[in-house]
Amino acid sequence: MDGDPYGVAVAASGALWFTMPARGAIGRWDGTRQATFPLEPADGSPTVLLADGEHLWFSEFRGGRIGRIEPGGAVTFESADSPYGLCRTPDGALWFTEMNAGAVVRRAPDGSRERYAVEGMPSAVAAGPDGTVWFTLNRANAVGRISPGGALRVYPLPTEGAAPVGITADAGGAWFAEIGAGQLGHLACDGTITEFPLPDRQARPHAVIIGPDGALWFTEWAGARLGRMTPDGRVTEMTLPGAEPHGLTATRDGSIWVAMESGALVRVCPDRAG
Repeated sequence: MDGDPYGVAVAASGALWFTMPARGAIGRWDGTRQATFPLEPADGSPTVLLADGEHLWFSEFRGGRIGRIEPGGAVTFESADSPYGLCRTPDGALWFTEMNAGAVVRRAPDGSRERYAVEGMPSAVAAGPDGTVWFTLNRANAVGRISPGGALRVYPLPTEGAAPVGITADAGGAWFAEIGAGQLGHLACDGTITEFPLPDRQARPHAVIIGPDGALWFTEWAGARLGRMTPDGRVTEMTLPGAEPHGLTATRDGSIWVAMESGALVRVCPDRAG
């Protein structure tokens, strides 16, 4: 593949979109060919992206802006301070984190914004089905929650130096990856935190999603592996071709796609992964 994929998302059509931070570009793979959308300037470091139907939102951490690509390829930008994580809530709002500015931001469908100040490098962000927004605080060693009514609460993690990054959510709460501790964690809606040590505590888990099979799927950045954890806590792992797996997404056919920064998108079929 021509590029260094970091984040990956699937559009309504089934096409895969991915970021290429080193090249300053967004890529699209339709199953047959790769299309590349160079960004200007090219040093903005596009990282996380979010598919919204056939539209695409992406964050440029170093460029200080949020971008949007229309189905026809037109790109527009809005300013933001060190944006990273992105998610959508059921009311149509776009949420993003501002890592260096210490904020979680709600962008309403009309473009207006509401900022929630929070210390500790807010990183990834995820929305639950009821509109609750969950986010990791990488340097504060905590996970935050913003209720649909706007109440913010921060939950410190039991393990020191856990440095949470990736996060995903469902009706029961949020699951997150502790890159510094080699663990997965769960924060329930009632505030209960449970941590699950991985077989390799040096694996540096990065991103996590709930797969179509109901299991958690997560990337192990240091081990170049894809991990799977069942609801009862059983972990299996598979070695991936290449190095530095970052983002991952699930497609309608049940496949898991992983972005390898060494230069590939890797497809895994859950029924063959164990």
